[in-house]
Amino acid sequence: MITLPNSLDRAHPTPACTPLYALLAIVLLLAGCSTLPPNVEREESYTLTDTAETNLALRTQPLLDEQPGLSGFHILNDGMDAFTARTRLIGAAQKSIDTQYYIWHDDLTGRVLHHLLLAAADSGVRVRLLLDDLDTAGKEPILRYIDAHPNIEIRLFNPFANRDMRAGDFITDTRRVNRRMHIKTLTVDNQATIFGGRNIGNEYFDAGKDVAFGDVDTLAIGPIVNEVSDQFDLYWNSQWVYPLAAFSPEPADAAEISAYRVQSAAYMEQALTSEYAAALNEIEMQQIASLAGLDYSWSKWRLAYDLPSKVEAEKVTAGTHLGPVIKEGMDNTERELIIVSPYFVPGVSFTKYLTGLVDKGVHVRILTNSLSANDVSLVHAGYMRYRKDLVAGGVDLYEYKATGGTGIARKDKKKKRVGASRASLHAKFFGFDQRYIFIGSFNLDARSLELNAELGAYFESTEQGQQLSENFDQNILDRAYKLHLDNAKDLYWITRENGEDIRFDKEPETSFWDRFKVRTLSIFVPESQL
Repeated sequence: MITLPNSLDRAHPTPACTPLYALLAIVLLLAGCSTLPPNVEREESYTLTDTAETNLALRTQPLLDEQPGLSGFHILNDGMDAFTARTRLIGAAQKSIDTQYYIWHDDLTGRVLHHLLLAAADSGVRVRLLLDDLDTAGKEPILRYIDAHPNIEIRLFNPFANRDMRAGDFITDTRRVNRRMHIKTLTVDNQATIFGGRNIGNEYFDAGKDVAFGDVDTLAIGPIVNEVSDQFDLYWNSQWVYPLAAFSPEPADAAEISAYRVQSAAYMEQALTSEYAAALNEIEMQQIASLAGLDYSWSKWRLAYDLPSKVEAEKVTAGTHLGPVIKEGMDNTERELIIVSPYFVPGVSFTKYLTGLVDKGVHVRILTNSLSANDVSLVHAGYMRYRKDLVAGGVDLYEYKATGGTGIARKDKKKKRVGASRASLHAKFFGFDQRYIFIGSFNLDARSLELNAELGAYFESTEQGQQLSENFDQNILDRAYKLHLDNAKDLYWITRENGEDIRFDKEPETSFWDRFKVRTLSIFVPESQL
């Protein structure tokens, strides 16, 4: 068995023995000794386009012939469906797999997908894996073993120079390393792609015991896939991406690689007999003959994404940033706008913009996390400043319950689940006039707008748009709290439990200490970093 290094233990020294200034001096000294590798060779590579004879192409082409010039979108509301779609897509690969993620956990789902990538590479498939470097700490040994495969290359976006003490980069190179690649895509044979809000990890696929993230992404086929591939190539070959091998001058030990492959195969066998595997066997996605058998919404589309150069961008512009493209959709909304964003910090001007839409007759509904469901209390501290103005301005504001389940504004399917003890919202999507939908990785906060690289796409579906609106109204009080203002202009929360409305006069399902902390943070937290 391979023993991987654990994260460094973080002790809490007392000022008497380790003064803060001394600790900072050490960090700065160590940070000053490290720089990114110079003169790195980045061999350019591009999407494989000779894939018309692959099984994916042959099975989906009849559908595309019936919908010339359009792309097909199948929304993945359910975490188990989303995981199965990924495993089936990887399993269908014959030529290439291009995938990019912000987070890839070393857990059941992460290890299974790693194993499937290796199996695809063993069969001759070219695999390009692009990861944001923020999440690779402590995982480099595993990544090196995978990267050693001749058909696999791993690259890192905006890497840290200090591999063993990354906090040093946040002190000495804050502006650069504070900008991350938040995009999530998986594209196979340049014929089908999955993009949206989900990272790779148990909590995103209803496989965790502790928390389940309600999330949304979409499986797409058709011409949009070429555009997602072009975006991947742009990032893969950019100056802000470094090969993993650039940080490992010595090749991975052959014996360690062999041991990892044995361990990976053994873990896969265990995963196949797990409770989660049993649950997956019951879902509809598992029963269809091929991904071509899914129901697709056929539409024109608009794919939009931040350019890699956002790492050094000084201002937000329509030519380089995703945010203005989302604003366009809101500007054109006439009747109804639905915003689902787990991290929602609108700021003064955007709060006025949203209430201005209400004044124009647009029904604005927003779903974000409650304090009890939010996994980043700093974000809640920034968001809470604007709640009263939003509600007073006529916006229907809802906060997701920590007991809200994993679905997003829809009825649960009756199926076996592993059963997480807590829920949190992670989906990022928008509905416009019950006609257009935008799904992607973009949160409505300053971090997504100005710092992180994001991707998403508009597509048109009256059926999906109407269903989103109807399900939102039917189910939202079972899954969330609606915020109101009383006569004294104080907030209160209404939700539905067992068919009855329940009122809370304080942040629901929180302690005094939880509320005190976030109120205190709201005084100081800089919104530009949220």
